[in-house]
Amino acid sequence: MLEKLPDVVGHVLSGVRAGLDEIAFNTLGLRAGHGTLQLASLAFADHAPIPARYTADGEGLSPPLSWTGVPAQARSLVLIVEDADSPTPSPLVHAIAVDLPPGDGALAEGALADDGEGGPDAMHVGRNSYLQTAWLPPDPPPGHGVHRYAFQLYALAEGSPFSDTPGRDEVLDAVRERALASGLLIGTYERPDGKIPLAGGAPAVAG
Repeated sequence: MLEKLPDVVGHVLSGVRAGLDEIAFNTLGLRAGHGTLQLASLAFADHAPIPARYTADGEGLSPPLSWTGVPAQARSLVLIVEDADSPTPSPLVHAIAVDLPPGDGALAEGALADDGEGGPDAMHVGRNSYLQTAWLPPDPPPGHGVHRYAFQLYALAEGSPFSDTPGRDEVLDAVRERALASGLLIGTYERPDGKIPLAGGAPAVAG
């Protein structure tokens, strides 16, 4: 959707960003003794570009994720993905998944399918910033610069159940109260000005 914005809009908004300090991971004030989860993806390394396949310029699939280091006392896991550089007061939420099974595990490519279709039967997906229960593919304005997408995973102790479609505030309240460990993986994506021609002259959006 934002790929259709004129480049000039991205330039005008280049200094308007939520900021990495505003993602959940950096605002929660997690207590001392909090553990660390190792969160990774086969699709991209930490702080490396996310392939266009997983963005609005490609197939828009959610990327594969895997994790280790979950404490034995954890009862569930929560995933929240936010764009730290969205031109909004708060980071744009791209995905929420709660009640993931405790223990080391993974999400396959495309697990957070559009409107929940095609995901695992047990997947409990919350609302993104567009109020959809789905993966919102990275879609930065052209010319706005590099955006950092924060994949944040939390291991939670036992507690009250989540609502049917939890949003960011509900998830963050639960994490503040029940988090035992957390992990952070950052992927980047930039939509430059205009289009770059492929070999043979066919135009393609750079990704």
